[in-house]
Amino acid sequence: MGYRLRPLAAAVAVLFSGAVAPQFAAAEGAEAKPTVLDDVVVSADKLQPVPVSNTVSPSSIEQMRPATSDTASLLRNIPGVSTYGAGGVSSLPVIRGLADDRIRIKVDGMDLIASCPNHMNPPLSYIDPTNVGTLRVYSGITPVSVGGDSIAGTIIADTLAPIFAAPGQDYLATGQIGGFYRSNGNAWGANIAATAATENISVTYTGSSARADNYKAGGNFKTTTATGRVGHTLPLDEVGSTAYESLNQMLSFAVKGGNHLVEAKFGFQHIPEQLYPNQRMDMLDNEQKTFNLRYLGQFDWGLFEARAYYERVDPHYMDFGPDKRFWYGAASGGPMAGNGAPCSPISANCAAGMPMYTKSSNTGVTVKADVNLDAQNLIRVGGLYQHYTLDDWWPPSGAAMWPGTFDNINDGSRDRLGLFGEWESRLNAQWLTLLGARYERVTTDAGNVRGYDPTTNGMGMMVNDQKKDAAAFNAQDRERTDNNWDLTALARYTPDANSDIEFGVARKVRSPNLYERYTWSTWSMAAVMNNLVGDGNGYFGNINLKPEQAHTVSATWDLHAADRRSELRITPYYTRVTDYIDAIRCPVGASCTPANRTTTNEFVVLQYANQSAVLYGIDVSGRILLASTGVGDFGLTGSLAYTHGKNLDTDDGLYNIMPLNGKLALTHTLGGWNGAVEVVASAAKDDVSDVRNEIKTAGYGLTNLRGSYTWKQVRVDLGVDNLFDKFYSLPLGGAYTGQGSTMMLNGIPWGIAVPGMGRSIYTGVTFKF
Repeated sequence: MGYRLRPLAAAVAVLFSGAVAPQFAAAEGAEAKPTVLDDVVVSADKLQPVPVSNTVSPSSIEQMRPATSDTASLLRNIPGVSTYGAGGVSSLPVIRGLADDRIRIKVDGMDLIASCPNHMNPPLSYIDPTNVGTLRVYSGITPVSVGGDSIAGTIIADTLAPIFAAPGQDYLATGQIGGFYRSNGNAWGANIAATAATENISVTYTGSSARADNYKAGGNFKTTTATGRVGHTLPLDEVGSTAYESLNQMLSFAVKGGNHLVEAKFGFQHIPEQLYPNQRMDMLDNEQKTFNLRYLGQFDWGLFEARAYYERVDPHYMDFGPDKRFWYGAASGGPMAGNGAPCSPISANCAAGMPMYTKSSNTGVTVKADVNLDAQNLIRVGGLYQHYTLDDWWPPSGAAMWPGTFDNINDGSRDRLGLFGEWESRLNAQWLTLLGARYERVTTDAGNVRGYDPTTNGMGMMVNDQKKDAAAFNAQDRERTDNNWDLTALARYTPDANSDIEFGVARKVRSPNLYERYTWSTWSMAAVMNNLVGDGNGYFGNINLKPEQAHTVSATWDLHAADRRSELRITPYYTRVTDYIDAIRCPVGASCTPANRTTTNEFVVLQYANQSAVLYGIDVSGRILLASTGVGDFGLTGSLAYTHGKNLDTDDGLYNIMPLNGKLALTHTLGGWNGAVEVVASAAKDDVSDVRNEIKTAGYGLTNLRGSYTWKQVRVDLGVDNLFDKFYSLPLGGAYTGQGSTMMLNGIPWGIAVPGMGRSIYTGVTFKF
């Protein structure tokens, strides 16, 4: 039976429904404001803009850094936001049931794109938690000035703002150095930041590294120790393919003069290894280089910002990692062998892995102006251009991957051209409104493809239809142009100093990504390598996919004390998506058999298809100051989130919808000490996507401890996640494919969900200078 969430839900409801109101008048003092380091960045608005983004506070970022190397996980305390399980630094964010490319993610103003058939290098994986300065989330109804080509919302991650010497100070040298250790998985890492600056020039270097071995669950979750590699086994409680190593560096230059600022940033990331417990492949090399140039100027009429950037990912390399079978073919023992024996030479009977390469380039330009018409009216206008190219190819490795190169996506391109206009107006002391429209033209294309052997479709048990599928794909006109319109209307009513009501409607549109449109092979062995969601199934694309169109209505009731040390936010929402990109059991092709269309307990091959969907739910969050005493301040924080997703065409559940979940924490602060005891709980996930044979998960409750102490320039963090070492399955972790003969569609067991981490003790130390 699933863990029942009612005690947590009741606690949150009782806590914030009755106890928060008296605190509005009684709370004293104000929360510390962040220091403004840059006098060129000026905001003319005295009130919060519409809508208010959910911002991860600097103190929360500092608290979570020692416990994670995954920037997306820093969003875990925002209600309605969760993450798909993936690699150790690369989980995929979800906003109210909509994930990955349905969210616009900007990193230092750059629209980054995952360049991988398994989305192993998503945008937030390119910024280390130790280098995050600000992290904001716009959920659902997003201003057109920060939205575009997305239907779920927008995540904005920025590195720290440049630091300059104070007026009259000749020279400034500052920085910090830190490190962490986590017991489960033997994870450790270090980071450094150093700045040299005058009043007008600033130079900053940041660097970080993180690495970990496989982690252990809170108990045994599988029935075999075999990995597919001779002489290598894994304990029954060890989650295979969860190790990683990541290296990040950035060099930043900034110059300011008067009301003008110019920044240039050069970034480099190298991930030598990031293994995946819910994908058939592992990422064994990934290099990203970025150049990012920004101008910001303040004028009498308002602000102007312009940015140009270039990103290159090359190489991105995947193959079977150390916990998965590497040798295939008759000479290695055949498909039924538990372990693949090494063989040679590489031939039709001997395969050495299945190498897969990707390279991409991403060039973008954005401009934006905030024009103050008068004291009550602000106009925002702007535009963007983005040119993205992608090549995805698989060199021959023997056996069925022979004798030539397989073109997964050849000469792929995706171009965006966007324009927006937005009007924010203060009607009177109580009413603030925002209206906006955005147009985007998205053009995609891809070149001709071929299979490993373009002369045959295979035979017998090895039918693969490579020749047939490639010919059908190549015969089509593959260029597609989408003309997308976003519209947003929002209003906020402020009846008094302790409450706000915000409500609105929006239309948002997203065009398909290149993998959804242009992957072409119905062969199961190729299809399972094209999987963006980690469910163990195989996927291939659909050139005729239409853009997704989402219509959302939501409202937020915000009750708060003047200093916001006590507050309650309640947000119900409803979204209907036309041409939602879901999946169907493939109708025609090498793997589209009667068994594939009907099985309920195996992995299957699917094709992307437009259907209709609805998502609705509610987010609740709040905090309350319980007492200010001689031994510190005591408070409670809590959140509750519920989302329901349904395919209206098939009456099926949508994939990977986070079930009812919540958090409740007792906090304590005293001087430099900050500590908390936290309970995290989730209901069972039993409303699943049947077309995908999605795996159900049981409910659970976990207890976490965390604390930090800051003394002068030194900060020490210490915590325990999953204090009682409970076993649980990740509701959004996907299917466990972390060991064994993962190349074959059903060469590994179906029905095992990726488990969460068992008890982990962590510590971190930071020294500022």
